[in-house]
Amino acid sequence: MARARTFPAAARELAAREPVIARLLEATGPPDIPPSKRTPFEALCRSITFQQLSGKAAGTIYGRFETALGGVPTPDAVLAAPIEVLRTAGLSAAKATSITDLAEKVLDGTVPLDVVSKLDDDELVRRLVIVRGIGRWTAEMFLIFQLRRLDVWPVDDLGVRKGYGMAWGGPMPAPKALAELGEPFRPYRSVAAWYCWRATEMTGVL
Repeated sequence: MARARTFPAAARELAAREPVIARLLEATGPPDIPPSKRTPFEALCRSITFQQLSGKAAGTIYGRFETALGGVPTPDAVLAAPIEVLRTAGLSAAKATSITDLAEKVLDGTVPLDVVSKLDDDELVRRLVIVRGIGRWTAEMFLIFQLRRLDVWPVDDLGVRKGYGMAWGGPMPAPKALAELGEPFRPYRSVAAWYCWRATEMTGVL
């Protein structure tokens, strides 16, 4: 059988073999993960900016960051800007350093964002987490929402853990246990993760 190429098609295929996914699909519809309008570098800069901040505050800082660079951020523009300029936009010293490190690693080929389609999920995560300020969770969200990869299973995500317990009627699994529980969902674990997130919003429905 040919592997599904879109989230809705993957959801239908997964629902055909997993009753809980079928119930969630019926209740909430197919996964809504539209193509990103951001460049991969822009998406990662934004992810770093938004870490540990409220959406409104982070959005304001990110807007100032873009203005400081004269528009959509690029590695060259980041490295051309003194660190003080990034700090003036509202970035913490750690985040300004992280974005600068990302720019350097994109340009030296450590994180080859121009050829991400040629890298499998594990290799891309391995390269991304080398960057200061980018952990596995940030890399996995990038794979799901920016690159729309279908088989990512973020076992450290609290929402996925909580949603799995709610949807499958058990306690919230620990990350190690969740890793094993996700095996039946291959090669569409991103779809299962999306439905776990939806499950946390469905109190009284499941």
